[in-house]
Amino acid sequence: MTNRMIITASLLLLSATAAYAHVTIRPREAKAGATETYTMRVPTEGKVATTSVELEVPDGVTIVTVNGAAGSVEQKKVGDRATAITWKVDIQPAQSEELTFVAKNPASGSEIAWKVHQHYSDGTSSDWVEPAGSRRPGPVTKLTAGQ
Repeated sequence: MTNRMIITASLLLLSATAAYAHVTIRPREAKAGATETYTMRVPTEGKVATTSVELEVPDGVTIVTVNGAAGSVEQKKVGDRATAITWKVDIQPAQSEELTFVAKNPASGSEIAWKVHQHYSDGTSSDWVEPAGSRRPGPVTKLTAGQ
């Protein structure tokens, strides 16, 4: 019985740690067609620092402004539309950082499914792109009826 309890407790702790490690974007709910300030929280779990964070900009989302120090933010564009934003950061283990941007939401749809790629100093990465309930879920913003 003691081994079973230890294993169960260990699994619960690992689950809590994994859940904490997910990149999140707030607000979790926004109005369709509205311009919104978004805050992406990026924690560094593990033993190596996060060196950059790339956000894929979903179709229908228009980036208005991106906050970050000069030279620390790059936007990938197709024509005039930003398709990705990359922040160069230094987020040490057990620390987190909040990155902000302003975007105009799509005029229709039920949600914005964000895809985030977190890169580490050892060359590895975590891709937060999967559906909710999976091992590496991407952040989602639910869209409500517009103004």
